[in-house]
Amino acid sequence: MPANGNRPLKLQFGLINHEGRYLTAEAFGFKVNASAPSLKKKQIWTLEQDSQDSQVVYLRSHLGRYLASDKDGKVTCEADGHNSDCRFLIVPQSDGRWALQSEQHLRFFGGSQDYLSCFAQVITDAELWAVHLALHPQANLLSVARKRYAHLSMEDGEIAVDLNIPWGVGALLTLTYLDGKYALKTCDSRFLGSDGKLLTESGRATAYTLELKCGKLAFKDCEGKYLSPMGPTGTLRSGRCSKPGKDELFDLEESHPQVVLTAANGRYVSIRQGVSLAANQEDETDMETFQMEIDKETRKSAFRTSQGNYWALVSHGGIQSTATELSANTMFAVEWLGHKVALKANNGKYICTKKNGQLVAVCDSIGKDEQFTLKLINRPMLILRGENGFICHHKNSNTLDASRSVYDNFSLQFSNGAYHIQGVDGRFWYVNSAGLVCSDGEAPEDFTLELLEHGRLAIRTKNGKYLRGDQGGTLKGDGLSLSSSALWEY
Repeated sequence: MPANGNRPLKLQFGLINHEGRYLTAEAFGFKVNASAPSLKKKQIWTLEQDSQDSQVVYLRSHLGRYLASDKDGKVTCEADGHNSDCRFLIVPQSDGRWALQSEQHLRFFGGSQDYLSCFAQVITDAELWAVHLALHPQANLLSVARKRYAHLSMEDGEIAVDLNIPWGVGALLTLTYLDGKYALKTCDSRFLGSDGKLLTESGRATAYTLELKCGKLAFKDCEGKYLSPMGPTGTLRSGRCSKPGKDELFDLEESHPQVVLTAANGRYVSIRQGVSLAANQEDETDMETFQMEIDKETRKSAFRTSQGNYWALVSHGGIQSTATELSANTMFAVEWLGHKVALKANNGKYICTKKNGQLVAVCDSIGKDEQFTLKLINRPMLILRGENGFICHHKNSNTLDASRSVYDNFSLQFSNGAYHIQGVDGRFWYVNSAGLVCSDGEAPEDFTLELLEHGRLAIRTKNGKYLRGDQGGTLKGDGLSLSSSALWEY
């Protein structure tokens, strides 16, 4: 396990047939077809590897059922467990597409529209599937061989693979998908070329086909060579290998939010002075940056330092960055108070800032000294995915769609406890009188972010209402309560 304590992301993807249509699991009758033009919920499949034989995979639909083929080539998606008809082998092709072979019956899966079967004895175009990753496109990249994370190295103008923990905004990479190929985009919107140089435009040299080997990813360039970390800093570029070995394999991990906290005294909370946390710094460095790791069940948060330790409640309400393991005393309840937050420790007391800047959890109620400003630092580019799809500019109006299979990048700017959200055209988000979120504002409007769940946030308008996707797929700023339509992967 790498130092970040993360599990690799479960690989979720869409499968596109030779006619450009996605494999779809219908809710009715557990039928499958290949008729959908874009990647939405019904087109998402999760890859599960067999525990005994890593060559064998199972394809799980959004309904939690498994793709299966019988001896006559009939394909269903009804099985609720790993039975023998659900066992498939991936046969990768040189162009990055996959053929899926039934392990039991040795036939290949393919077809079009409602006519899918697993009966072909040889692979033709109809049995080939392109893979479209359905993960949130922003992630951290871990080298399997080096056990180090990739990040943008500004001074060297490269992506270096030498971080023990994926720290700061530089470790955030965006996978952009175009015509069956992927590009790796840095936090300053440059693309990785196969020679290791960072380019402002994407093109043939920045396009990679994704290959899967033992559940890990490999990136193959247009010359058939694979990305791998080179030299002492692990410069990411194409090597000489035309077959992926351990050096060419990567895991994608979810990127946790990293935050900076400012206390009522106007100083940053820091570990610079030792193990006890204190709000006494005027500069923002790694020592003042903390990773929020939100528990999926309790929704409480652990705060991790750049050294890899956690904040912990110690005797007499003290807060120290000494814990190496998660426990009840490393979990804090975050209460969102508009432009501020309050933090409640495991003793039921709120953290306050003493006169000397030290943090202690001794207060029963929230006053000025128990409030902090929390700033999210590692999402300068915001890509938001709701329960029905991504947020994207509407084609013919100034509103925003919240159910698209493609996404737009929005830039996030912090402003005194609130955020301004800006499109690529430099115009700002605002809520109009009809409650619609519009994207053509001349002046910025305040929104607040609440990091409520593991991997999901809520956005509130200046009036405190939640942004939500409505039934028609439009983004509105009129949510009165928190619901699944108001939570966004980010």
